[in-house]
Amino acid sequence: MKRFFILALLLICAASASAADYKFERDIVYRDVDEYSAQMCRLDVATLQEAKDLPVVVWFHGGGLTGGKKEIPQPLLDGRCVVVGVGYRFSPKVSVSQIIDDAACAVAWVFANIERYGGSTSKIYLSGHSAGGYLVSMLGLDATRLKRYGYDANLLKGVIPFSGQAITHFEERRSRGIANTRPVIDSLSPLYHVRADAAPFLMITGDRELEMLGRYEENAYMWRVFQLVKHPDATLYELDGYGHSMCEPAYPLLQRFIRQHEAKSKKQ
Repeated sequence: MKRFFILALLLICAASASAADYKFERDIVYRDVDEYSAQMCRLDVATLQEAKDLPVVVWFHGGGLTGGKKEIPQPLLDGRCVVVGVGYRFSPKVSVSQIIDDAACAVAWVFANIERYGGSTSKIYLSGHSAGGYLVSMLGLDATRLKRYGYDANLLKGVIPFSGQAITHFEERRSRGIANTRPVIDSLSPLYHVRADAAPFLMITGDRELEMLGRYEENAYMWRVFQLVKHPDATLYELDGYGHSMCEPAYPLLQRFIRQHEAKSKKQ
């Protein structure tokens, strides 16, 4: 586990900034089983002219699984990767398990289609903030989610949740009448599925004193379980001085994680 201070983050941000000329394809429908899914289950792709074999970041927005909208974070457009921003259905119109399935369906679409946009299927990284962090953790750890669509979660290059729920999501607990302050770890919890052979994980949270509902401590426990099962590549960063809205200083850590893992792959 590591604590990061603002000065170090500013230095990383300065080092990673670059201009890029991206083109966008928007509102691609990846699930169309009814009117609501056709409306909500859409994604945007940002790619570069002449892109080929680039890493791919699949980004899931936050909003408590009850709101928000798909986005492609501007800091990720650094000229080094293809970025996919995913929208999905919301509770209470659908269950939390169905929302996770939307996320799996979207990632399956990326595996099947991203080479047309210059991305590599062997370099897919999942990331997202808050509810999005929960979704990517579930996809990376509960291998049955992607297996339903014919893909192996272990082929993901990395999973990077920003302030993601590690226990059962509070919206799922709310639907069962369970208070936010009563933790649950069951099959809808990323912690429940931690395993040694999962893709590399980089967990990033805000300051433990400023985060919501013990979010840092949840991730610290998940990091500890990764160590207990002897996962070879799981890291937790705590961003001192930042609360739940901690994306800006976290983006450079995501970008560095991708650079490091791509460099490691080239050496192998």
